[in-house]
Amino acid sequence: MGLVVAVAQQKGGSGKTMLTAQFAVVLAETSRVAVLDIDPQATLTAWGKLRGQAPKALQHVHISAVSGWRLANELDKLKAAHEFVLIDTPPVIDSDARRAIRGADLVLIPLNPSPPDLWAAEGTLKLAAEEKRKTALIFNRATSGSRLRKRMEAEIIARGLALLPVALTNRAGYATAFADGLAVTESGPTTLAAAELRAAVSALRAMLR
Repeated sequence: MGLVVAVAQQKGGSGKTMLTAQFAVVLAETSRVAVLDIDPQATLTAWGKLRGQAPKALQHVHISAVSGWRLANELDKLKAAHEFVLIDTPPVIDSDARRAIRGADLVLIPLNPSPPDLWAAEGTLKLAAEEKRKTALIFNRATSGSRLRKRMEAEIIARGLALLPVALTNRAGYATAFADGLAVTESGPTTLAAAELRAAVSALRAMLR
């Protein structure tokens, strides 16, 4: 059965959907990967349609979009056929988000390295604790070496929360690749962004062992 990662964050602008897409493509370099889009905005589904027309799309990523009572059945089917299933969850704590978190092996919470983003993650952390799910935070759109980032790292560690040791920094390449239905590893395989993304996915794999 495949491993399930629910990517969840209540605060808008955290880059949840972009991160889900980027991680899925890198995982698909060596594994069978599916993405389950349960966000009503359906941004990941739109990315998938672009991807179907993108000549640089090197990896196959299966994308499903369901909600409500069908979610659990669809997740079971995807787990049976894929090694990894990533769920792009809605930016609210609702019944679908709870179902996704309940079915996850890991809840990955992207956040900009700022106090408001960590405050916004509290609801997701609480829900994951209630469902007894493992959680990990990852900094997205981070600035290397900033004082605020170091302060946030210290606060997260002091609270005993898991933080991926690799952050995705604020690079235009991520948004540009996403707009073309790609990951940065496909649009710019030798760029710093591609190396950074692969390192983050390696850290995620280690956390799932």
